[in-house]
Amino acid sequence: MPDVWIPPLLQRLTGGQKQVHVAGRTVRQVIDNLDRVFPGLKMELYDEEEDLVMPGIAVVVDGETSQLGLLEHVREDSEIHFLPALGGKLRQDKKRKITK
Repeated sequence: MPDVWIPPLLQRLTGGQKQVHVAGRTVRQVIDNLDRVFPGLKMELYDEEEDLVMPGIAVVVDGETSQLGLLEHVREDSEIHFLPALGGKLRQDKKRKITK
């Protein structure tokens, strides 16, 4: 089963566990299975309205930032990290300051 690393802010939903193992062949399946074991995790990781990984969350599979999001394939021995995404708003704020 893939090895899933839980970000510190979400470890309250896993009883403090930093690392868990859940079945899944795609990131979507992993998130669904995480929620079965740890109710509430899906709400934090998945934007149901947009059918995407939650904005502000980066998915890293086997050391590579996923470009496919929920569709990213994972292997039995994959390592998956859900991390706060870097950039975005900070970059936008810098752009505004430069253009003023």
